[in-house]
Amino acid sequence: MASIAPELASTVAAIVDGGSLEAAARALRITPSAVSQRLKTLEQQLGRVLVVRGRPATVTAAGEAVVRMARQIALLEHEALAELGIDGPGRRASVPLAVNADSMATWFLAPLARLSAAHDIDFDLHRDDQDFTARLLESGEVMAAVTSESAPVTGCTVSALGVLTYEAVATPDFARRWFGDGVDSEALRRAPFVDFDRRDGLQHQWLADRGVDAHGIPRHYVPASHDFAQAVSLGLGWGLLPGSQLTEAVASGAVVPLGGDPVRVPLHWQQWNLRSTLLDAIAAEVADEARRVLR
Repeated sequence: MASIAPELASTVAAIVDGGSLEAAARALRITPSAVSQRLKTLEQQLGRVLVVRGRPATVTAAGEAVVRMARQIALLEHEALAELGIDGPGRRASVPLAVNADSMATWFLAPLARLSAAHDIDFDLHRDDQDFTARLLESGEVMAAVTSESAPVTGCTVSALGVLTYEAVATPDFARRWFGDGVDSEALRRAPFVDFDRRDGLQHQWLADRGVDAHGIPRHYVPASHDFAQAVSLGLGWGLLPGSQLTEAVASGAVVPLGGDPVRVPLHWQQWNLRSTLLDAIAAEVADEARRVLR
């Protein structure tokens, strides 16, 4: 019967984290040839290719299962040592989490700061669109994620966090220039807007709700939440701002609302279905913050 040695599984995880065998060797403090041999040994034992060598190295579907196992073992080992009172100052838990950019910019970091003050945790944040963060759970790259997906990923639990609400805004000068006669479909087809990236559908959804196809409308791509908000506040284009970014920008007079129905994005917390006091503490703190700031 095949088995997976924890040392070999952790080597696969180190390759995925570092993106190469050389980076994994540095993290594990062994030679690259030793990393290669460990990987080869496990692949032969399982009869599966686990890692596709490249720049960066990428994990296969079989490798994802091994990475999940490695992270779960590391977390459980940390908690067992802590319970035994032998977790020295150099032994800290590394917890990879996935979160969408707007949550990170508006509310998600506060609970992590409180958790860091109370626990020996190193957070490894992976940023992606809320429609795609669940994929990082499937791959084993993260232990928990803020996601728009309400259906649990295999092997995970899910709970609702709340709704992040976006409203369309623009600077007063921009609004006078492009929407002087009103925010109608003709004006919206001409006025440039700001998109986060080519997977961002929020502005497209707001336009569609007003009967306007986003195709062919001029736009600027600004793929960072803070910079996106700044671009809108500087008049680069109109765009949808969420939560505290929206409140602060409107209160300061930097932008004015363009009307139309807000775009509401329900957010959920998904985490591995693992008996872990640390993961449960993270989930509780995140949920508490979400209750305060999300609708």
